[in-house]
Amino acid sequence: RLVKNYQPKKSKEDEENEFSSLIAFKNVLKEVADLAGQREVVAENLQNQVLQGILLLAKNLREERKKALNQGASLTQSLHTQIGTLDRAKRSYEKAFREAEKAIESYHKADADFHLSRADVEKQRVNMNIRNSQSEDAKSEYANQLQITNKQQQQHYQIALPEVFNRLQELDEKRTRGMKEFIKRSADVEYEVSPIIAHCLEGIVKAADSINEKDDSMIVIEKYQSGFQPPGDIPFEDLSKPDPDAANNSQTHNSSTGLNHMTGKGTTKDKLKKRVGIFGIFTGNKNNLSTDGLKEDFSDLPPTQRRKKLTAKVQELQQKVAQEQAASDGLMKMKGVYEANSMLGDPRTVEEQLNESVNRLDRLRHELLRYQKLLEQANNQSFIQHSPQSNRVIQNGQRSSRHSNGSSNHENSHEDNGEDHPDDAGSLSRSASESSVQQAQNGLNINNNGSASPESGLGTSHTSLPGSGQGSTNEQPMNEEFYEADTPLGTCRALYPFDATSEGSIPMSEGEELQVIEVDQGDGWTRVRRFSSKGWEEGFVPTSYIECTLYA
Repeated sequence: RLVKNYQPKKSKEDEENEFSSLIAFKNVLKEVADLAGQREVVAENLQNQVLQGILLLAKNLREERKKALNQGASLTQSLHTQIGTLDRAKRSYEKAFREAEKAIESYHKADADFHLSRADVEKQRVNMNIRNSQSEDAKSEYANQLQITNKQQQQHYQIALPEVFNRLQELDEKRTRGMKEFIKRSADVEYEVSPIIAHCLEGIVKAADSINEKDDSMIVIEKYQSGFQPPGDIPFEDLSKPDPDAANNSQTHNSSTGLNHMTGKGTTKDKLKKRVGIFGIFTGNKNNLSTDGLKEDFSDLPPTQRRKKLTAKVQELQQKVAQEQAASDGLMKMKGVYEANSMLGDPRTVEEQLNESVNRLDRLRHELLRYQKLLEQANNQSFIQHSPQSNRVIQNGQRSSRHSNGSSNHENSHEDNGEDHPDDAGSLSRSASESSVQQAQNGLNINNNGSASPESGLGTSHTSLPGSGQGSTNEQPMNEEFYEADTPLGTCRALYPFDATSEGSIPMSEGEELQVIEVDQGDGWTRVRRFSSKGWEEGFVPTSYIECTLYA
């Protein structure tokens, strides 16, 4: 939740000009997200491997302890019951023994008394015998119960009850051993993710080390650099001269125009976003702070920003021309295949698409030529503005510039709408102009006529890049940031098997993963690439046979 709340909002402008501090912050967020993921792993492992085990062990221990206690209570109750039976047998024996003694005593008294009849004596003798018999039976029962009780008591204290206590001891040791194991397991869960956590912390430190304040400052400079020149020296107003109003007007016009060159004021009346100014220079004008440009030719932007926009537009159009040329080549191949084998399709169905592709290609080439000329003009203006001839110091201390009218009068230097135009004497040669254009485009070769002919590298197959050396007069390396022909646009998975029967197509099996090189241009075919034992293979497959996942 913390990472989600503080995730920076994505914008195209920020992606193009990202500060190292922002990139580092994003990397820190990624590492924090990984840390959070590891903490989730720890929590999940503790839940599944430790807490569940503790709950299960506690449940089993409670059940086993309850059984052991019940067994001990049952053994104790059985012993107490037997001791009670022994006590009753003993009391019965004591009672029968006393009654037998009384009966013997009564018989002896009766036998010694001569006054009693023989019948009374016989009666006492019979009673004595009965009491003696009862006493002997009670004695035997008492002896039997005593033997049983002693045996049970011995069994209870020597075998049964020790077994119960041993069981309780084992349960307690099992509980203690479980506590030991679960504590170690909890530590192991932490140990398992500690290398990943350490790696995340190293990533955070690495992200912090990647911050470079100088590079961030250069990004700001490159983003908002206007290219305007500071105003020239304000001339002295000599009121003794006959026409002071003209000089005053000239000075006012010069100073205001120079300030406009510095801040970009007065170039547009559109409502612009307000920005905080610094010393009254970087005011809330879109011309010196914004890099968007509202006009199609970006003429509302400062010179430096305009050149950047024009360069990016030229590169974008070159890419579009290359893609459209590749699509046109694919349609031509398909038409040739259809003409060779009419069973595969009607060539007339491809002709309409081919015509549309040719028309689009012509429009793109025309637009590319127009932006190339605009870029050439912008670069020429920039070269003249920063050249030694454009800003010379004369011996009398006045600064003069060469302009379109060939005059070096400073007061008239901005009469032509604030733009500098080279004259015949100070203009660049054709080769120097082209060289400056090429250098401003990061080493990209631009065809002077704006066309994307096969010789220029734009009309060739997709594996050849614009300006790669085919018909190019500049052998500088390509800017791989904008032109990477081998970079896939995405991936695709084959939904059905396909047997390549036509020229330019490649077979594929169901479920096979391939790289998308060119998307479907409306002809029903997608250009893909795969790696096999023979190396990289490229070709066309039916779009309806695959499921594409393009990169964002």
